[in-house]
Amino acid sequence: MLTAEQLRAARALIRWEQSTVAEKAGVSVETVKRLEKLDGPLLSTKSATIHALEAAFREAGVEFTNGGEPGVKLRRKDPA
Repeated sequence: MLTAEQLRAARALIRWEQSTVAEKAGVSVETVKRLEKLDGPLLSTKSATIHALEAAFREAGVEFTNGGEPGVKLRRKDPA
């Protein structure tokens, strides 16, 4: 389950503005702002919104981790 902390950390990791997240995920900037103000799991958020956010960040190379504690990291690029 995606958390507000992971959302904020993912955005910071790849240096995206809230407007960029909104554009890439197909949600409003107000939605991104509202979710980032929360704490903990985004339980009351529509699953379509969560999936859109996760997909946008995955496309940018972000992985969400949940082993022990939720976190984010950049995927390693495969050697060419």
